[in-house]
Amino acid sequence: MNDTVLLFHGIARTKKSMAKLAGFLSGHGYRVVNVGYPSTKFSISDLADIIRPEIDGAAKQAGEGRVHFVGYSMGGLIIRAFLRRYRPANLGRVVMVGTPNNGSQIADFLKNWPLYRKVYGPAGQQLITDQPAMTELFGTVDYELGIIAGNRTIDPVSSLIIGLRVPNDGKVSVESTRLDGASAHIVIPANHTFLPVNKVMWSQTLSFLQDGRFTS
Repeated sequence: MNDTVLLFHGIARTKKSMAKLAGFLSGHGYRVVNVGYPSTKFSISDLADIIRPEIDGAAKQAGEGRVHFVGYSMGGLIIRAFLRRYRPANLGRVVMVGTPNNGSQIADFLKNWPLYRKVYGPAGQQLITDQPAMTELFGTVDYELGIIAGNRTIDPVSSLIIGLRVPNDGKVSVESTRLDGASAHIVIPANHTFLPVNKVMWSQTLSFLQDGRFTS
């Protein structure tokens, strides 16, 4: 196999958070590029430009192989913005994990708090549920996309904000992860914070990259 997988971490995280997933996929024959970027310093649009040289380089190095994208949380939104503008000719499959495709109620609640604005920066303001302004940034899904959502919450405050009867992972509701055009969607028993190290997520990601479907 000469396929490449590009990994994208979430906001206020680093590529270290994706290192174990990178090792798992490498062990299954993929060339893995774990992409790092200053997620709290720029908007999603600017971040898509910032990562472009690394992505273009990886796509070129892949040669005849395909280039797959895997994004955790906001990393999935960066993938959407990137593919809208700079889609590689050898694009393979895309997996989004806990991505707030329809925004997060937590971001709605915190967006005007000075500490939130300071810590999460411009991109943090783009994670709200009022998404019409983002349509042009993200475009539509016309590629093979699999979405993994979690439904375990350990924070009662977050549950109150999102809704006690609304399935969620503590940060993002299951419903918010959904996206028109996706090929597959699955819900696993996982909390948002720990999704990157969840072994069920790893195996489901591998399944979609290999076969274009999740295992039930």
